[in-house]
Amino acid sequence: MNSGEHTVFLIDVDNTLLDNDAVQADLCGHLDRSLGGCSCREYFAVLEELRAELGYVDYLGTLQRYRARHLDDQSLLAVSHFLLDYPFPTRLFAGAIELLAGLRRRGEVVILSDGDVVFQPHKIRRSGLWEAVDGRVLIYVHKELRLDDVARRYPADHYVLIDDKLRILSACKQAWGERLTTVWVRQGHYARTPGHTEGFPAPDVAVEAIAEVLDGLPGASATG
Repeated sequence: MNSGEHTVFLIDVDNTLLDNDAVQADLCGHLDRSLGGCSCREYFAVLEELRAELGYVDYLGTLQRYRARHLDDQSLLAVSHFLLDYPFPTRLFAGAIELLAGLRRRGEVVILSDGDVVFQPHKIRRSGLWEAVDGRVLIYVHKELRLDDVARRYPADHYVLIDDKLRILSACKQAWGERLTTVWVRQGHYARTPGHTEGFPAPDVAVEAIAEVLDGLPGASATG
């Protein structure tokens, strides 16, 4: 990153800006309380089954498939309310909104996420992240495969990708090379599980928390 370059910061949501592990733990507790013991385990087994088919996590789609196995269980209505009414702003990591504001002083900021087309944008909007980036939100099935579309929508001299998954960072670095600076935020279970961290090249920058990203980017462009 050089002074005078137009920089676009691409930043992930789940376990990067927002503590999605905590959201899942809250959902798990609600499922067991509302539907009875072992409901959490069954729901998340269905979620993984659907993820394998679709390539992304679909919470509402999982609830629909779970319902097909429990057609007469009216308690599922409360689960849908729990998901749609969840207080996502309370699960933003400390410093998340401040980081977005700081990055906007250095370049253009775009949320780059994977997910479904209903619940993921709902979560981003309800958490306040959508407004914090003025609606510059991209959601794909596999974002690392859609970099051409990202570049078409947000052309830049240089990109900075901020994510909790080394797999994503590595794939994007392989595609864009020196055009991209990768920032690994070591938050959440993907960043702490050896199976998700071994065998990948080191990122350009690694930080322990999202609030540390600005300090880890001393060369970020000061211009938009």
